[in-house]
Amino acid sequence: MTDTRQQAPPGWLVLLLAVSCGLTVANLYYAQPLLAELRGTYGVGEAAAGGVVTATQIGYATGMLLLVPLGDRRENRGLVAALLALACAGLVVTGVAPGFVVLLVASLVVGAASVVVQILIPFAADISPDAIRGRIVGRVVSGLLFGILLSRVVASLLAEVTSWRVVFLISAAAMAALAVVLRFILPRRAPKTDVHYGQLLRSTLAMWKKHPALRHRALYQSAMFGAFSAFWTTIAFVLTAPPFNYTQLGVGLFALAGAAGAAVAPLAGRWSDHGHGRRLTAGAFALCAAAFALAGFGAHSVILLAIAAIAIDTAVQATLVTGQHVIYQLDPSARARVNSVYLGTFFIGGAIGSQAGSIAYHLGGWTAVVVFAGALPLIGLAGMTRTEV
Repeated sequence: MTDTRQQAPPGWLVLLLAVSCGLTVANLYYAQPLLAELRGTYGVGEAAAGGVVTATQIGYATGMLLLVPLGDRRENRGLVAALLALACAGLVVTGVAPGFVVLLVASLVVGAASVVVQILIPFAADISPDAIRGRIVGRVVSGLLFGILLSRVVASLLAEVTSWRVVFLISAAAMAALAVVLRFILPRRAPKTDVHYGQLLRSTLAMWKKHPALRHRALYQSAMFGAFSAFWTTIAFVLTAPPFNYTQLGVGLFALAGAAGAAVAPLAGRWSDHGHGRRLTAGAFALCAAAFALAGFGAHSVILLAIAAIAIDTAVQATLVTGQHVIYQLDPSARARVNSVYLGTFFIGGAIGSQAGSIAYHLGGWTAVVVFAGALPLIGLAGMTRTEV
């Protein structure tokens, strides 16, 4: 009998997984360009408004640690559909939230449920043969990254012509439709373990100690995503203030600049397949640090800010894909658990970056943000020189 894992997955399935990841991960980022609108609706300050992004990322990190390991224990189609239904409910509450506290709680729920993305990516790795796994995962991750980047554009455009609340209500409808499609179209994937939930969580935490490469790559990516989140959480404040005075439409169009960086994901996967992941990671760290130096001179130049945005997004995407290529080779029988540790750490860094970036902007403006965020990839690069991954 032929092992189906040695056959390349059909193109339509890879596309479906990529689109699903993009639509779902967008839930984490719709609020970023809308922070000025949220401040006006609820009468809160910059640091508090940034807490919406932070709450979503904390929810995501929590879901990574508590929910994603179930991907190794439960049949994936039903688990994915249940999480998407929960995301739908959270988005509805977000869209009608009468107060800021309700908005924060709903954001936590949406973040936690959106970890369905990190069940679909290991799914793609599992159905791909070893020789092209990095390439296939890169294609799926490129869908995720386009979702991250284009979410800001979609949110800004919808908010400009309707209301910020409509953004979340439309996404709720998309999650409901996606839950139905994936429930009936995804191939069945048998659970890899039958251990009880408590043991599953303990085994997940044990991955951190067991695999040094996982620890190192998770911390590298945490630093990179912290820098990424600090930039994109605060850039809306910069663009809506003098000298730019952009509308929501202008902020959304600016976000298109970052989308150009998503093209690197499939290339990063290909280079990783050929053994160039470590050099690519080091180069990405250096590029990210240089981008923040450039962004520091861009307080009065949208062109410099746009170039910096492209470079930052390119660097983060390259390290994400190369990191996943490394960790997916550590324990094929526990890819969901390994991925939960990797991405959980990743989003803790993002949550810290979002909130610290908002506080830095409140205390010292754009200069404080770029100094803080620009130091993070340098820390990652320094740590990388001490390891072999």
